[in-house]
Amino acid sequence: MSKVLVLYYSSYGHIEQMADAVAQGARETGATVDIRRVPETAPAEIVAQAGFKTESEHPVLEDVNALADYDAIVVGAPTRFGRMPSQMAAFLDKAGGLWLNGSLNGKVGGAFTSTASQHGGQETTLFSLLTNLLHFGMTIIGLDYGFQAQMGVDKLRGGSPYGATTIAGGDGSRQPGEEELDGARYQGRRIAETATKLFG
Repeated sequence: MSKVLVLYYSSYGHIEQMADAVAQGARETGATVDIRRVPETAPAEIVAQAGFKTESEHPVLEDVNALADYDAIVVGAPTRFGRMPSQMAAFLDKAGGLWLNGSLNGKVGGAFTSTASQHGGQETTLFSLLTNLLHFGMTIIGLDYGFQAQMGVDKLRGGSPYGATTIAGGDGSRQPGEEELDGARYQGRRIAETATKLFG
């Protein structure tokens, strides 16, 4: 079975919930799954002032070289003005050695995100994450239309063919809905299944 890493950054807990759902879906295939956070880079006074969620059961991954130990890597982060936040970018920017050595070539990757509004940059944020994974030589799995719950305009809902998403609201009060968590589980399953087909 495959070994999957769900790597995320979450300011207020929405992405953490999505990461747990991605991991749940991947585990349903029999995959071994680790959930890790990237280090916080914002100054402590900013973190406190903004009310960031700092406690988590998921440990911080300090060593970027650990990415090479996995068959699949699913990266999640909220949007920052239509792109990934600096915390995730700072971590991935350390992966030059992995890129140079081709250590991630052929591994399976995917991404998930959250925004404050329906038009808050979900797809551009996903592309900013996926661009890194493509440069690492990874095979990308999105949230395909086999997950039909992302369709429709009858209510507020996340979801994109490029990856699972949720909508947090401008004040962060909206939590991921069950359909959005189901999308994350679906994507986690598809990524783990694909990695198992490739790596056994």
